[in-house]
Amino acid sequence: MVMNRALFRRNLQEGMNTFFGLEYKKWPEEYRKFLYVDTSEKAYEEDGLMSGFGAAVVKPEGGAITYDSGQEAWVSRYVHETVALAFAITEEAEEDGLYGKLGAKYARELARSMQYTKEVKSADILNRAFNASYLGGDGLELCSTLHTLVGGGTFRNELATAADFSETSYEDALIDIAGFTDERGKPIMATANRIIVPRQLEFDVSRILDNPNRPDTANRDISATYKLGKLPGGVHLNHYLTDADAYFYITSVTDQGDGLKHFVRKKVSRGVEGDFETGNMRYKARERYVGGWSDPRGAYGSPGA
Repeated sequence: MVMNRALFRRNLQEGMNTFFGLEYKKWPEEYRKFLYVDTSEKAYEEDGLMSGFGAAVVKPEGGAITYDSGQEAWVSRYVHETVALAFAITEEAEEDGLYGKLGAKYARELARSMQYTKEVKSADILNRAFNASYLGGDGLELCSTLHTLVGGGTFRNELATAADFSETSYEDALIDIAGFTDERGKPIMATANRIIVPRQLEFDVSRILDNPNRPDTANRDISATYKLGKLPGGVHLNHYLTDADAYFYITSVTDQGDGLKHFVRKKVSRGVEGDFETGNMRYKARERYVGGWSDPRGAYGSPGA
């Protein structure tokens, strides 16, 4: 559809004070707070899980040494998507507008639409974290109580019993994250670095995390998590989360590049051209990227009670 003068009648007449709706401020990039951003030069990227060794074994005097073996396990594949949008405007509409160039205004709006799509697609990684229709390389959703280990057994990156955010659920999450192991059961140094919350939880979370004393108690015990300096990255609001009760801890596994990821294949590019016959001006924007997750230890979440 070509935008013509019929769509902008009041832009063609004098006497209007102003037009609004295209100049809202936008939130800073929020997807970078929970995704490790990397570049790609291929049609798709794959991350493969490697399993190491178990514990060393006592060798009896004169006896044979015990051999162990590592192996490859499952693979997470990231297939790039092309995201694009365009608009066209007639020469006459561009020439006759009295309140600034329409093309320039809608070019800025095009940029906002591209950024909005990236934020929504990125947030869907978290929005679908408990949805069994969206599985990772290990055949399970991002947040599960049954992630399998190559060496046997399972681990969880969500609460055993779903719960709203509270001092208790916060401490339980930190304890679970500190207990993460590798595929053969050896402890790894995993920590919760920050929490991602929807706008509905911002104030409740702040009351607990920013309080040097335990909340809702009469004896004013210290807040152990505050005293110990847990969650150094603090609280980050995400305006694209769709569940008002869900919250997510982003761990050091993501920050080192192995957890939740966003691959950039082509940065956003913009183009403008005029059509010789019609004189219409055409504007477009295009980029290629993909987001997802490899190691589920990169996040820990709860859908709320």
